[in-house]
This record gives sequence, structure tokens and C-alpha cells, in this order.
Amino acid sequence: MKTLYKLFLSFFVLVTFYSCTKEDEIPIDVEINDFIWKSLNAYYLNQDLIPNLSDRRFNSQPELNNFLRQFSTPEDLFTSLTSQGSSSDSKSVLISDNNLIIEPEIRTSITHGMEYGIIAEPGSTENVLGYVHYILPNSDASNQPIKRGEFFYAVDDTQLTRDNFRTLLEGSDSYELYMASFNGVDVVADSILVSTVKTPRTIPLAKSGFTHSPIFLSKNIVSGSNNIGYLLYNNDFSSNYINSLNTTFLQFKTQGVNQLILDLRYNIGGGGFVENINKISSMITGQFTGQPFLKERWNTKAQPWFEKHQPDSLITNFTDKINATTSINSLELTDVYILMNGSSSSIELLINSLNSYINVHIINSVDTNGNNTGSITLYNSIDYNFFGRNLNHTYALQPIVLEFLNNDNATFNDGFTPDMRICTQEDILNLGELGETSDPLLNEVLSLVNNIPPSPPVICNPNNFEFLFSSFNRQRLVDIGMFIKRDLPNTN
Repeated sequence: MKTLYKLFLSFFVLVTFYSCTKEDEIPIDVEINDFIWKSLNAYYLNQDLIPNLSDRRFNSQPELNNFLRQFSTPEDLFTSLTSQGSSSDSKSVLISDNNLIIEPEIRTSITHGMEYGIIAEPGSTENVLGYVHYILPNSDASNQPIKRGEFFYAVDDTQLTRDNFRTLLEGSDSYELYMASFNGVDVVADSILVSTVKTPRTIPLAKSGFTHSPIFLSKNIVSGSNNIGYLLYNNDFSSNYINSLNTTFLQFKTQGVNQLILDLRYNIGGGGFVENINKISSMITGQFTGQPFLKERWNTKAQPWFEKHQPDSLITNFTDKINATTSINSLELTDVYILMNGSSSSIELLINSLNSYINVHIINSVDTNGNNTGSITLYNSIDYNFFGRNLNHTYALQPIVLEFLNNDNATFNDGFTPDMRICTQEDILNLGELGETSDPLLNEVLSLVNNIPPSPPVICNPNNFEFLFSSFNRQRLVDIGMFIKRDLPNTN
């Protein structure tokens, strides 16, 4: 982990505030607001755009104190300072209880194990129809005769409607799904023969505690002249799953994979730590160890200081280590195919950094958002570190402090345009099996890998279904952007 170098106190705060006089002491009634203002004055990426954060705005600590007393809450001050001028920042965060700042935990949920979607039933103003997106491995649903692409119309013999489907499907610990066949127009209840009597085909499901698999699906696909590694990854990119990803890449390496499809269409996103994306990028490559993975551009106060005193600290290099004892399993690829359905700051960072070195092929429904900034956690201490923090309060800041650039000095504030566009909604009448060529989206990507001319454009939602709900979307994390981990040295 890189260490954030000691910055001279004159860099962080107004020099005039540090004369050793009684008037420069911080009164108890403004100490939280003082911490917020000085943190943003020192680190905030948009500091030079905010008049009230200017180094010349206040001539003394008492003058600053009077300004800070105008705000009834720390939140009011923080909002004021991050929404002035040309800055409109929804990514920087003020945290009232720094005890809640923890590493992401292993992903768990209480679930039946079926991820599903809901459409309006054609020809009905009230009834809806459910379909199976996918089944979670090792869940209750995985032990039942139900699979991706099947349809259901009722729960416990109660017809699903616009008004009741959430209650029926999410509110009960156990229930029976009433299954149906659907051709795009007509819904026909499925039935089975029981002692010569036709009865509805039902699937019992029960909720239980569930730990989501680190890797949803990985396999080797031989297609054309290519030996392709296929990875369907639905989790965040936290440290919890790095070792599992590294094991999967070892399997790909052993299989002689020369192409990689990273399927993120059901990924929950949510941002993450730069160091983890660096490790994943190093698994995909490996031939660039020690070369720049990314460069940092801080605000107009910090950047010149870093460039003069510690220019190497502005660069994160590709790595060959998970930690001190574990090496990264690298594929040394020249191409990667990323299948998305939306936008994620972590994947944008991966794309931008790899763009300097290899061919990154983006398959997505939309242009990505362009979330090219990074944050750091700041505490109320002399060096903004956790240790030595002010125990009179529990406030902390996670402001945007830098922009990311790749080795070509390119950033991605405008996002990325896909090489191949896919439909926002998959064809529910032809979902196919995940990881197989029967999956139309995977089949399209395989054609791209094999350089097969594109087929006629896919018509999105040709049946004009009204999509109402997707259960896996409720699990998507708020994209809080990318974080850098740095230890701030004690300046005492």
C-alpha cells in the first residue's frame, strides 16, 4: 500500500491560522465545522472553484469562526461548500459517525434463491407475469425443478397483479409458485398429471440465509480458434473476493485461455478501492508489472506539491502480488471483452487503465457515466488520519480529492461508448442458459471475439412488453465511486 506522504501544514491550512496566539485556538462550538472547512480547503478537488474555500477568503481564525457559526449543522456547511459556483457534487460525503466506516462485508441475504423479473401481462390492465432471470447456486431454488427463462403467474393460487406482486413474492418466507407457459401473447397455466388428474404445476420455495458465491460462473469455452475464459461475476470488487478471482484466473491460465469475457450484466457495482481494480487488471494482463496502471491528478494546491516533492506517489503501478505472500495469476492477454448493463466507476477505471496497453471491447446497453474521480477518508486529526482523531465528535469526510488518468494521460469524465450495444432488457422469450451458446448475448460476444461479421441488428423488446420490476436490480449498490487507501503519517 502506498503511504500518503507528509504534507507541510502550510499546505493544508492557512498559514496565518498557525501563529501561536490564543485567538487561533479552535472554540468548541465550531470544532466540527472547522474540521470540515479545513479538510475541504486542503484536499477537495474543486477547492479552487469554491469562493468560500479560497485561501484568501478569511484573514484570521476568528473571522473563519464567525463564518462557521452561520451554519446550524455540519451538514448545512458541508452542502454549502460542495455545491457552490460551478461545482455540483453528489459524490463527496460527510459521515456523522465514523464508527460506521468499515470494509464491505461478505455479501449475504435472506432469499428464496430465485432472481426474477415482472412484466405486465399482455391484454390485461391488472395482471402481471413473472419470469426467472437466474437461480442462485446452492440456494433453496437450486434444489427445485425451476430454471432461467421459465414463467409464473400466481403465488399460492393468488394471481399476481400490479398491486400485490411485491407483497406476495417478497413478503412471505415460503410459498408456491404457479408456473405458466408464455408465447409472448397468451399465458397458459402449466399442469401435470397426478393419478390421471391434471393439477397445476407448482414450485415450492423457502427463504433462508444465503452467502453469495464469490464467483457465480466460470468456464472454458472453445470457439473458433480461440480458447476463451468466461467469467460471470455478480459481486462487488471488494477485498473479500480477490483471492477467489485469483484462483479462477489460475484455472484459466492452466486451461491456456487466450481471450477473456467478463460478464457483468448482473453485477451489483458500487465502486470500491483502487488497489482491488489494480489487482484484477494485473490478472488480465501480467506483462506490464511495474508500469503505470493509473496516474492521479489532485487539486491545484496539492498537485504542484506532489510533482515537486514526491512525483512517484502520483502513480500506481501494475502489481504481481495479492499480498506479501500471494502472487497474482496473470493471463497476459491482449484483448478483454466486458459485457455490462449500465455503468460502474470501478469498471470504468479498469477500462481506462487497460486502454493504454490492450484492446478493451465494451458491450453495453448505454454509454457509461464517466465517474473518473477518487475519494479518501479524512478524520479530525492533525494529519487527517484515524489515529489521533478528535474524540469530542465522530464526524469524518469522504470528499472527492483526485481524478484518475491512464498511462496516456487520458481520463474518462465523458464515459465510454460501447463497441457493441445490447438491449437494456434481455429477450425474455429467449434467455437461453448462462454460460452456453444458447444465451443470445454470450453468442453475440463470441461472434465479436471470433471476428465474425455482425448479424442484423437486434430489435429490442419487439413484443413491446411493459417491464415493471427486476429483483436483482434491488441489490445494486449506490455507486460511491473509487477510494484510495493511504496511511497518513503522524506529524507530531
